[in-house]
Amino acid sequence: MLKTGRIRAVGAMSGTSLDGVDAAEIVTDGVSVFEFGPTAYRAYSDQERAVLRGGLGKWQEDDLGDLPELIETTHAQILHDFKDAEVVGFHGQTLSHDPHGRGTHQCGDGAVLAEVLGKPVVWDFRSADVRLGGEGAPLAPFFHFALAKYIKAVAPIAFLNLGGVGNLTWIDPTAEKPNDDRALLAFDTGPANAPLNDLMQLRLGLSCDVGGALAAQGDVADDVVERFLNHSYFHKIPPKSLDRDAFIGLAAEVADLSDADAAATLTAVCAMSVAQSMTHCPSTPSKVLATGGGRHNPTLMAMLSAGLECPVVPVEDVGLDGDMLEAQAFAYLAVRVARGLPTSCRTTTGVKAAVSGGTLSRPVSST
Repeated sequence: MLKTGRIRAVGAMSGTSLDGVDAAEIVTDGVSVFEFGPTAYRAYSDQERAVLRGGLGKWQEDDLGDLPELIETTHAQILHDFKDAEVVGFHGQTLSHDPHGRGTHQCGDGAVLAEVLGKPVVWDFRSADVRLGGEGAPLAPFFHFALAKYIKAVAPIAFLNLGGVGNLTWIDPTAEKPNDDRALLAFDTGPANAPLNDLMQLRLGLSCDVGGALAAQGDVADDVVERFLNHSYFHKIPPKSLDRDAFIGLAAEVADLSDADAAATLTAVCAMSVAQSMTHCPSTPSKVLATGGGRHNPTLMAMLSAGLECPVVPVEDVGLDGDMLEAQAFAYLAVRVARGLPTSCRTTTGVKAAVSGGTLSRPVSST
């Protein structure tokens, strides 16, 4: 157990967009958020990104080569500068996610980081949830609930994370706890940045469509979007989750389109999957707070605004940092795990009972 009361925690996140490692510090007691601390970002080099891409789809028993060391080293480099943090939340790099099949795989050993950093590290956040029948994702909703309290929301709101995969958290801020039945509904909406980023890398050698500029020049192939929305995933009742490559067939769907039309179509795919997913919410939220890299894409944000029945704004509009929300979430969850508090429940991952998922590793020298 950690000390009681408020604690300074740092979280690190390397998402499915494969752009780099985010790290962010918060002060929390595992229930409320009291303060936001320093943040940092370490971009992956082209070579590192190629190694990470080569590991996508692999499992724990596969030959991972130097990939675990790459993940641990890059995270240690950025986390080393957070001298005041008392505990670390280390998500690792998701390589595969098949919750009702082979499980879930976040590469990286938190015990190694604990030794390197000389601090307790909470990691492997998803496995316990999956073992108990949950989707293992998304895991940020309990943090989103704390943020709704922090910004003093009084009406239902939603957080929309536009990373490699899109996910939505609907929140009733009048609920007392995140695992109350009416407090949350969370699920993956569909692909977000991943297909578009992959297209840009393949065709133009770029990591993303900066500012949505290429998509803005193209025309949407409506037939591709219509076929996409007929995918069986969109007929499933949430909670539900996706692997980064669950819609890998989209690449073939846009293969014959021009660069601009392909970018426009994949951007529309993201926006329309969100719009279709909103029908699952218990009520229309008062606003949608967009976080993740996709909120920097004006073309995507315009498509979302056109497709949703409520305002869609970046989380910065309520004083939050959309680049660091995921990293902050794992700082928050690390404290919850260390204190035995639940990190997921039936309405966020479909797990049978509220579960505190994660492993706490302490440096051997401190035990």
